[in-house]
Amino acid sequence: MRNANQIELLAASGWNTCESVCEGIVRAGLPAPTAEYLRKTFSAAYWKRLDHAVKTLQDHFRHARFCEQAVFGVLLVPDPAKLDTRGAVDPLIRLDQVGAATEDIVDKQLPAGKLVIQSGVDWTPVATITGTAGIHFGSYNDIHNGAQEIYMVNEVDTRDLMVRQIWGARVLQSGGQLPDCEVGGAWTFTLLPGEGLVNAKAVSGTVLYNKVRFRLGSPERGIAVVRVCPALIVE
Repeated sequence: MRNANQIELLAASGWNTCESVCEGIVRAGLPAPTAEYLRKTFSAAYWKRLDHAVKTLQDHFRHARFCEQAVFGVLLVPDPAKLDTRGAVDPLIRLDQVGAATEDIVDKQLPAGKLVIQSGVDWTPVATITGTAGIHFGSYNDIHNGAQEIYMVNEVDTRDLMVRQIWGARVLQSGGQLPDCEVGGAWTFTLLPGEGLVNAKAVSGTVLYNKVRFRLGSPERGIAVVRVCPALIVE
């Protein structure tokens, strides 16, 4: 069953297998999202809905540029009251991710960021792109001004969920196989249009020179390395 595969993939993700991330989860007071935990916490019916959401996203965006590079799956987003993924995390968490206990770089102009997953639940599964690179729709302006039907899935405008909280969780879940990273020669960065412009600049996330970076840049930049990761939250 596909939903069983999703559970196993999550259990084998960076949340459970990357030592520094695992230790960070413990310090944050979160339960380890093991296969046993995931099966007990979320019903079989819920996993079926999640699996359907993943497939729906994949089908809807199958004609997007670089869709062949995109891996769709389930992302676990932690309770932001315990582990806030909208910005810099404990440098010790990065030890096994980038090879050093290094501080993330967050542009000083950035506000706290949008919360699409509220506090009160330890882990919230989200259907989205979980691989190393997203899909391409051009610049922030191209995406923001694009026709709504391009991004509408299950009556949700997926642009609204392209936010730092989800991207930050994706980085952590990736463990040592970091997304949007220059290692391996396939550097990209993920636009986060759900945050809106900040001082007329577009918010994005990337991993460059062994640093996780929450950045601001030109809303007109639309070169091939500019990617997005549509998402759906399943009730």
